[in-house]
Amino acid sequence: MVVKSNLKVLAIDTSATACSAAVTDGTRIVCECLLDTDRTLSGQLLASIDRIMQDAGLTVDNLDGIGVSLGPGSFTGLRVGVATAKGLALATGKPVTGFSSLASLAFNLPWSAYPVCPMLDARKNEVYAALYSCDGLPEAIIDDCVISPADFLDHIKEPTVFVGPGAIRYREMIESRLGTIALFAPCSCNQSRASTGAVLVYQDILQGKTMPLALLNPSYIRPSEAEIKKMIRSG
Repeated sequence: MVVKSNLKVLAIDTSATACSAAVTDGTRIVCECLLDTDRTLSGQLLASIDRIMQDAGLTVDNLDGIGVSLGPGSFTGLRVGVATAKGLALATGKPVTGFSSLASLAFNLPWSAYPVCPMLDARKNEVYAALYSCDGLPEAIIDDCVISPADFLDHIKEPTVFVGPGAIRYREMIESRLGTIALFAPCSCNQSRASTGAVLVYQDILQGKTMPLALLNPSYIRPSEAEIKKMIRSG
């Protein structure tokens, strides 16, 4: 079977406060929308997808695949993003796959000479964090986790680039603990971008790595408040 290389992909990332959607044609970004949402996420996301598809001159039937950030990140945001991707896949029969929000965020800094540490604010004085080599596609050195920033920094022993909202929030601590080996991405790189996720989706679809809809679920890493309360009640 010959797989065409100019795959048209829709990618969605709702893992953080910014909602992002992008359409790519092969390795070319056709259209992207990035919103720092302050209204209902589901309405914003669907409107953004509709707008970029129209601007790209495409319909969902023209797509070769759909990808969505599975997390970690905002529980509500991830549920909305995954539900939207599932709905589109069910309606069109298009293949679907997921990607790590932290891998996508790290990929804002491709070909970095240093390891990249993406951080999202996980609240409760914790971060969602990982460590990636971005010499090409991102490869995990430390897998995605939820942890106190101080404990994560204990694992950093060499110059590292920090990126993301969590790195912004805890910058003072990072600088204090790591000194000159702590490097920080420019502000333009700190938002999650669906277009970087689209590159990961494109590679997965080229290799036939798609997911059954039943297995396309958010990766929260830690239990929700409702799950914690249920576990407490059940002893």
